[in-house]
Amino acid sequence: MKTYNYKINGNIYKVGIGDIDNGIAQVEVNGIPYKVELEKKGTPVTVVKATRPSAAPRTTSGEKIIAKPSVASGAMDVKAPLPGVIVQITAKVGDTVKASDTVAILEAMKMENAIHAGRDGKVAAINVNPGDSVLEGTTIITLE
Repeated sequence: MKTYNYKINGNIYKVGIGDIDNGIAQVEVNGIPYKVELEKKGTPVTVVKATRPSAAPRTTSGEKIIAKPSVASGAMDVKAPLPGVIVQITAKVGDTVKASDTVAILEAMKMENAIHAGRDGKVAAINVNPGDSVLEGTTIITLE
């Protein structure tokens, strides 16, 4: 139950509004419960939420910030597990990494998330830069 405080003509009223079922609201005013019948409108309103397509961030010239590189066979992509901003890349092209090594730091929902390599390999390509916004599933690093 949501509670509100109202001041009407100098008097303070504590109003709690509970469930609304079939046009009848459960209301409590200064501790006294009431059933309030809501006025019925002519036609019900249907709210439709249109889904918005996700788009890759773009530079001022209109180019995609995150381009998909060509992947050689046998290569593995380390992908972003959720949308966010790349804070740091801890590996360099040519580095040999273990599966548990952190290769990037991703900030999402005000939390820093360590992105691990996922398998042993050699860093073939780094596809993002610190400060880039990425979507879920975006390739961060390619391992061979």
